[in-house]
Amino acid sequence: MNKKGFTLIELLVVIAIIGLLSTLAVVALSSAREKARDSKRLSDLKQIQTALELYYTDNSEYPATAVGGTFTLGDGATADCLDGGGITGACATAPTYMGLVPSDPQTGTTDYVYQDNSGDTSAYDIRATLEGTVGALDDCIQMTPSGILNIACP
Repeated sequence: MNKKGFTLIELLVVIAIIGLLSTLAVVALSSAREKARDSKRLSDLKQIQTALELYYTDNSEYPATAVGGTFTLGDGATADCLDGGGITGACATAPTYMGLVPSDPQTGTTDYVYQDNSGDTSAYDIRATLEGTVGALDDCIQMTPSGILNIACP
């Protein structure tokens, strides 16, 4: 008799190969997502920095917080807008420098935190946490008017 079809061994080998390839694809995709989120974080920080510089140009100071205070940026409650009144929950004072301050792209992680330097409105820092390495930056980063640098994680 001449039977046509696949043997059980052949089917098992094909299933094992497909499983291995799909595992490799998922691992590669996970790494790509991590890099994309980190790139978005850096892009968000640069956009916030640009808006803060526009604010500084008009007001000769950066937005103030309570002395030594912080704002969690883009949290949808207290720091969602950067307008003529500073960092606020909703845009109410002209001009608007940034209508919607971005938040961290991954839910449930440390958001961007804005802080003036102990009430000194001539400088600020924004802190964020990267998942991986982007260039020379990794883990905890801080953006100041002079640029982005690595810092020790709190």
